[in-house]
This record gives sequence, structure tokens and C-alpha cells, in this order.
Amino acid sequence: MKLKKIFLRTFLVIGTLALTTNVYSQNTITVAADSIIKEEKRLKIGCGFGLNFVGATNISLSPNLSYKVSDKISFGAGIQGSYSAIKNLQNTTTFGGNLITTYNPIQKISMLLEFVELNVSTKTEETVTAPETKNSYWDTALFVGAGLNITRKISVGAKYNMLFDENESVYTSAVIPFVNITF
Repeated sequence: MKLKKIFLRTFLVIGTLALTTNVYSQNTITVAADSIIKEEKRLKIGCGFGLNFVGATNISLSPNLSYKVSDKISFGAGIQGSYSAIKNLQNTTTFGGNLITTYNPIQKISMLLEFVELNVSTKTEETVTAPETKNSYWDTALFVGAGLNITRKISVGAKYNMLFDENESVYTSAVIPFVNITF
């Protein structure tokens, strides 16, 4: 009976150490291709984009640069620009920057936290009941999101704006879908 307890305790200690080593150690991925060793790049260039022509024209582009701290965490920054137009009614242009943190709990899933600050310029066309108006203001967003890594370079998902205010935000919804491509 004592031998059984000692064996069980030894097994538990060795198993715990093995799991802890895998969870907390940093691994560098080395890929051998045609006898040439390549290490995965830590600095990556990415680009998010959006196109929508249903009911209006919406075009957005957001290049970014990120640094992979470990296999699971990366930090980055980028710029964003977008143009939205409803024919003969309103045009909106945005330009600004973002800071982003990405966490990959497993290889296929990405979770993100993103802070965005945008300068918004809106022009509303003159109508029979209202004159032409121009408005310029700053909009702040704090997104929490998740995505599916389709490949090592493409992820698709959605993010939720925690600071969304229907009357104040340039975004039409608190939930925003995204596609991100890294190089």
C-alpha cells in the first residue's frame, strides 16, 4: 500500500512539473525547409480592411505593426482610415490610430483588446428641411474580441466596443466583424 502511495505521489509531481514547464516556458519555433533553418518572425505587418456597398458605401483600411512577445501574446499599434457615404445625404471620413494586444490561448483562437482614437469628419448634404452641416469630433473605442485563425496569416472574428454610445459613436453597432491578414 505504501509503495502504491509513493508511486502515485511521484507520478503526480512529475506530471505537474511536465505540464508547468510546457505552460510557462517560451518556445521558439524553428522550421527546416530544404536544409535551411528559418525562425518565425517576431515583428509582423498586418492589415485589416472592410468593404460594404449595401445601402451605402463603406471602405476602411487599417495597417498595423505587431511584436510577438511569446507564442501566445503580441502587442501592436496601427493607423486606421475609413470613408462612408450615403448618396445625396451624408459623407463621413475617419482617421486615427489604435493600440492592440492579442492573446492566443490555443493556435486556432485569437482574443484581442484594442484601444482606438479616431478623428471623425461628417458632412450632411442640404435638404429641403435642413441646411448643409459639417461636424468634426474625436471618437474613442475600447474593443474586446475574439477570432478564428483560419491560417497562420489570416484571422476572422468579431469585436465588441465597450464604450459604444448609439448617439455619439461613429460606429453603427457595438459589434464589429473583422478580417486581419499578417505578413
